[in-house]
Amino acid sequence: MAHNDLDARHLDTLDRDLGRFSTLENATAYASRPLVAPGIALVFVLLAGLGAALAFGQANNTMIVVVAAIFGAYMALNIGANDVANNMGPAVGANALTMGGAIIIAAVFETAGALIAGGDVVGTISRGIIDPATIGAEGVFVWAMMAALLASALWVNLATWIGAPVSTTHSVVGGVMGAGIAAAGFAAVNWPTMGMIAASWVVSPLLGGLIAAGFLWFIKARIIYRADKIAAARVWVPVLIGIMAGAFAAYLALKGLSRLISLSFGQALLIGLGLGLAIWLAMIPVIRRQSQGLENRNKSLKVLFGIPLVISAALLSFAHGANDVANAVGPLAAIVQASATGGISEAVSIPLWVMLIGAFGLSFGLFLFGPKLIRMVGSQITKLNPMRAYCVSLSAALTVILASWLGLPVSSTHIAVGAIFGVGFFREWDAARRARAVQGMAPERPRTGPEERRRRKLVRRSHVLTIAAAWVVTVPAAAALSAAIFLGLRTLGG
Repeated sequence: MAHNDLDARHLDTLDRDLGRFSTLENATAYASRPLVAPGIALVFVLLAGLGAALAFGQANNTMIVVVAAIFGAYMALNIGANDVANNMGPAVGANALTMGGAIIIAAVFETAGALIAGGDVVGTISRGIIDPATIGAEGVFVWAMMAALLASALWVNLATWIGAPVSTTHSVVGGVMGAGIAAAGFAAVNWPTMGMIAASWVVSPLLGGLIAAGFLWFIKARIIYRADKIAAARVWVPVLIGIMAGAFAAYLALKGLSRLISLSFGQALLIGLGLGLAIWLAMIPVIRRQSQGLENRNKSLKVLFGIPLVISAALLSFAHGANDVANAVGPLAAIVQASATGGISEAVSIPLWVMLIGAFGLSFGLFLFGPKLIRMVGSQITKLNPMRAYCVSLSAALTVILASWLGLPVSSTHIAVGAIFGVGFFREWDAARRARAVQGMAPERPRTGPEERRRRKLVRRSHVLTIAAAWVVTVPAAAALSAAIFLGLRTLGG
């Protein structure tokens, strides 16, 4: 009996010890989990530096190229973490895609866009922001590009951490401007170009918001508010999908495939018009089949917009990879060329190994740090469903086409977030309008008080202020940071 009691006590002690060990193991796993993503990112950045050393070969300035490759990889990670949310956020917020599905689709299409259609020639000084002739020596130019790359990466990293989707293009522009001013004074800056970029802070979100709100009004008026929603959807959903197909065809022809084929604005529009008409006709029987047996309610309409929304997210990612990979690797390619030739040129070719750093950096950044911003863009500004998310995606493509026609530099980030705000504010206005109509028909009903009206607002005002502030300070903040880094690097480099 005593022997059994002793065994039982031993077992209890063993169970408690194992329990403590298990708790400690779980606590260690929980504590170390936040370090996994930065650890993988650090390995990627170091591998990029190693790859640069092998690709560039033995030279006096190989170390400079290695450090620049590390900065470029860091920038690519941050672009993936911040920028890609604009393409995938609406589809995830509308529940058309799971977070895992969105990340896989975005990673594949971002990488494909960067490698297949990424611009093989970019302006050395980030789209004419500063004049290379004013910089002078090759060594000063290299330090300026290094400072621009690191400053823009640090700023995008900070923006991602606070949950603000910012323009990575504007971050690079600010970084290049700040380094250029520190290197050669204010005369080095192309101020008319900077004025156009500043104007785009207002133009991009306004255009995106107005176009998205206009399409949402059309969908509500022609489909949602109709007595027979399904019959209305059979007529108009094929038209809307055709418009989306045409818009994305023109968008990709203008922005995503410029490396493969050179098309004028008119040719791109003709391609879009032809494909849009073909898809409209092809979708009529498809939507008729899809809509059979659906109940006459709003929830049924979501089914019809799901697949187009997923396709649009993939195409936006492809175009983004083709365009914005240059933000990560443009300054890096300029450093590589200046280090290899000892001279400064207006345009540089991007070597394949540099493009690989940019392409894989975008994907790693998305995998490791993207979900936070995807949730923010997709669900924390305003509530999205497939119809609203469709309006956001379509607005992104149409606004870029319109801006290209007007010759305005616009930010895809500003367009997408502006479109989400436009959808949210339109819903607020529409809800208030309908409430007034109901009040007019039944004046005896109690009026909604100011507190209740505030509670019913469909756009989170705190996010509006945070994002707007981040947009406004992006260029000056990146410029100030870049100037400080440039002066520090030049001091260290002698």
